[in-house]
Amino acid sequence: MKKILVTIFQVTVTVGVLYWVYHDPNRRAQMVEALRNAEYRWVLMAMLAYVVVEAAAAFRWHVLLKVQKIHLSVPRLTGLFFIGIFYNQFLPGGTGGDIIKSYYLLKETPDKKAGALLAVVFDRFIGLVALVAVTATLIALRYDFLSQKPQTRNLLWLLLILLSASVAFLIATFVISGFKLFHYFPAHFPGRDKLIEIFAAYHLYARHWRASLVAFGASIIAHLATFTAFLFAAYALGVRVPLVDFFSIMPVERTISALPISFAGIGLREKVLQIMLNGLCGVPEAKAILIGSLSFVIILVCCLPGALVYLFYKPSGAAEHVKLREMEEEVVTLEHELGEPE
Repeated sequence: MKKILVTIFQVTVTVGVLYWVYHDPNRRAQMVEALRNAEYRWVLMAMLAYVVVEAAAAFRWHVLLKVQKIHLSVPRLTGLFFIGIFYNQFLPGGTGGDIIKSYYLLKETPDKKAGALLAVVFDRFIGLVALVAVTATLIALRYDFLSQKPQTRNLLWLLLILLSASVAFLIATFVISGFKLFHYFPAHFPGRDKLIEIFAAYHLYARHWRASLVAFGASIIAHLATFTAFLFAAYALGVRVPLVDFFSIMPVERTISALPISFAGIGLREKVLQIMLNGLCGVPEAKAILIGSLSFVIILVCCLPGALVYLFYKPSGAAEHVKLREMEEEVVTLEHELGEPE
């Protein structure tokens, strides 16, 4: 029931914000005109940029799996990766792909279940660390530019609050894990199993710091390539914004659209870009909104192969295509098993 209510809330927010940004008929007419005059070679370039995102993320995961001494064939590694990115885009919450990827990885490596789970956990974690690093750097360099207008300043402050929360989370998990404070938490304390996972991941990947550094570098490339895909979508619509200005805006969009209050960030993405690009760079509102929607369509197209991979994927273990709830239950059970020895 809780998940149903959350999904209803996300869909309501998505529909409401989409109506907010698209309801003006004059603005819609401008969007149609922009699409009619679009340079679609830049759309192809945006798709190629997002392929770089996927390649960097897949390489990161490969490096993290190697630390766990998990060696999958390239077809299986690629297949699991594409299944994950597809479901991360199409399932509410943005973590469904991690559950599915974890489940099938556990079936592929039944003798290394703990390592498989920790690789998925640290994959998401190192991506967050890289986004925090990129965001903090760009804000420090371009704070005056981003805070010029009241509306953009409000979004910037929201970003700073979220960034502070992320940094606090990273520090808290590091302290709790480093001093093993989770030992003092009751067995049923919410999040205890997750903290134990993070502790195990910290411990292992700190010892393999070179691999962790390579994974961090791959994450930086993935984030910058994502910004580039959006920039090329803007070029396709005839919008020319200086690269440094556009890239400084992107962490605001990426962070706020990642909030689990809308379905896959739809609506939030468009509204943030409307405010930031129009207020700071003078981009017409219609085109600013359209940059968000076109970029999202490009990402979806690049993630669609994951659906075909899922349909034809044959796990080497005993796994079959089961319900997401069953996958989630098995992953949660393993998380609890990891915590029991502690």
